[in-house]
Amino acid sequence: MADSEAGAKPTFKFLRGGEAASATLDWSTGPEQVRKAVSEAMNARNVAVLLGAGCSSLWSEGLERGIPTMAPLAKEFCGYPKPPEYDDDLELIPSPAWSLDQADVDFLKKLGAELDGTEYSRNLERLMELLFSLRFVFTRSTKTEHAASSEKVELIINKVKSFLWERCTDGLFAHGDTAVLTLYESFYRKLVLRDRSLPRPWVFTTNYDLFSERAMDRLGLPYANGFSGVVERRFNPATFRYALAEQLDIASRKWSAVDGFVYLCKLHGSLSWTEDDHGLFPVRELWPQDSPARMMIYPTPAKQNSSLGSPYADLFREFQSRIVREQSVLITAGFAFGDEHLNHIIYQALTIPTFRLIVFADPASNGEIGKLRDLADPRIWIIGGDAPDGKRAHYFDSIVEHFLPQRPTERIDDAVQRVLETMSGKGGNGEQ
Repeated sequence: MADSEAGAKPTFKFLRGGEAASATLDWSTGPEQVRKAVSEAMNARNVAVLLGAGCSSLWSEGLERGIPTMAPLAKEFCGYPKPPEYDDDLELIPSPAWSLDQADVDFLKKLGAELDGTEYSRNLERLMELLFSLRFVFTRSTKTEHAASSEKVELIINKVKSFLWERCTDGLFAHGDTAVLTLYESFYRKLVLRDRSLPRPWVFTTNYDLFSERAMDRLGLPYANGFSGVVERRFNPATFRYALAEQLDIASRKWSAVDGFVYLCKLHGSLSWTEDDHGLFPVRELWPQDSPARMMIYPTPAKQNSSLGSPYADLFREFQSRIVREQSVLITAGFAFGDEHLNHIIYQALTIPTFRLIVFADPASNGEIGKLRDLADPRIWIIGGDAPDGKRAHYFDSIVEHFLPQRPTERIDDAVQRVLETMSGKGGNGEQ
């Protein structure tokens, strides 16, 4: 129930095995209960986190401080062409370079892809998946007329890439607003709170942005992202087999795993990846990029073209390998289970008795999340609902602030704050 309904305080749900009874928690004691359960789960031998688009979006004070999720991105991109707009001086406002024109819309419509009011206008990944499929067909066709169609599809794909580039590189976060980056820093600080005898955590993400890399760089956390080298960083899946260790005793050659090491897999590509025709693995990590059109992003591993090759096949193989191991925990945040390929791997993992799935999402959701809820499997936890100040419990900022393990200094700070609040309540106003 929301804050505004009859003045009721916000509550959230912690569903374990689909249990609806006694699953509603308030915000006085609920966060501690969830945090304790999540902390225990994160002490499993193998821990992985799947971050979706919702983790890079952060609404605060009526402003988007991060990157919009796929639905608003699709609405904006598919909203072109639109009527001319003029500024206060009646000067025509030019459309963005990436905007669709009527010829683009008519071309897609002729192929049976109506943009207005369809799934493409609600999910940009579905549109991208269609475009990549069309490119695969047209580039392999021997028909002369398909050569022009191939060029048109490539043009629209480049418009999508330019649009995503702009939204992922030019927002409030690129002009001094550090809210999202600070949130990611807090997330990684808490993620690495594991016994050094346990394997290091893995972070899988479908996001193209660089918030994870920037956060770990600022924290000084070492990480492996599948690339090796310094001047020319190239993709090499062997780096996922590497670990970082420190030498404890030079004489006896004793080594110990370094605390804070993270494995990062970007399943749908990255702003910083570019194709390169040199070497065994022709993919480079380059930032800043030379051109938005060169960046390697794929919304889903559609069964065609380079989606089956390196690096995407290697990254999805890592995802499957990590979560189907014994005593594994997968935590999902900002992920709506809209990627069938990832869903299939997660369902495979559920056949392992020791696997546990923790989903931060609206417990009342339909679709795949509803199916997971209806399984009534005690190994599946779904956490979400309302939060104070009009927020949502399953949004990334609430997850990081309230539900992830606290660092020792945070626990002390919270204890001191409670003491101050208690003392303040007993004094000053005369209340006992």
